[in-house]
Amino acid sequence: MTAIVQRAGFLTSVQDLGRTGFRQLGVSTSGALDSFALRVANLLVGNDEGAAGLEITLGGLQLRFGDERIVAWCGGEFDVQIGSRALPAGHVGQLQSGDGLKFRRAQFGCRCWLAISGGIDVPVVLGSRSTDLRANFGGLEGRTLRGGGVVPLARRPGSLPPPTPISSWAGPHDWVSPAKRYPVLRFIRGVDWSRFDDATMKRFTISEFSVSPDSDRMGVRLEGPELKRKHETDLISEAVAPGTIQVPPSGKPILLLGDCQTIGGYPKIAHVITVDLAVAAQLRAGDGVRFSEVSLEDAHCLLLERERDLDRFRIGVSLQRS
Repeated sequence: MTAIVQRAGFLTSVQDLGRTGFRQLGVSTSGALDSFALRVANLLVGNDEGAAGLEITLGGLQLRFGDERIVAWCGGEFDVQIGSRALPAGHVGQLQSGDGLKFRRAQFGCRCWLAISGGIDVPVVLGSRSTDLRANFGGLEGRTLRGGGVVPLARRPGSLPPPTPISSWAGPHDWVSPAKRYPVLRFIRGVDWSRFDDATMKRFTISEFSVSPDSDRMGVRLEGPELKRKHETDLISEAVAPGTIQVPPSGKPILLLGDCQTIGGYPKIAHVITVDLAVAAQLRAGDGVRFSEVSLEDAHCLLLERERDLDRFRIGVSLQRS
């Protein structure tokens, strides 16, 4: 039960919801940079929400399947095909043995997440099947997919396949296609907000920043107006997490993502709220992005509202399969 990798694409890796409980030991969370997109895709194909899937960066992936499978994907704007049939984001597709699945180059956004019925069957390392690309463990031997290799698949779950090769129904648009043409990331103030003067705080919230080519799964490096501290004093390294925005001595902020380090000594001006990490995961070199402040209470409410909506979505998916 495998899928053959005919083309591996620019950067494709096995990811699940991440490696939790080990940050105190210096182990990064890893996992899908948009964990919510992977959860939705897994629900669409009948998997457990935490099943391992593929994170595809900038497209180029081609797979051929050795048995019948159900697939769904969520993320940026990609042209995806099962044979000659288009598979839009958030729709469910059925593949027969020998069928091919192709992801062309991203038109908009930069990442997507593919769920395959049964999930990807790689060893669990520290509670997760995710690939830690910096530490070289997890996933497929700690590396990205390679052309000519295989992706091991688990036994298919007992959920029914869609009645047609491509389902007419789909997940909510903002969930399955979170990339924005004019992204605005909402944030709460970081613990070091007061280390910056009023002019810098204002500059951070009204200016547009540009994504640097020197960005990866560890973090999005931003170009734009310099963010200056009041005093250039050294700080004691403290815990950081995906979503933290650090400001190094250059004054150019870094938005940390899933492969980020566990501690950092740069001042933390802000933290992007959880529900907007899906938008952050789609940022690519040259994109412009702005920031907008919200309260911690608003951040909690937005996350709780999304989880309530997901509860209703689970019911809707189960009715489609009944």
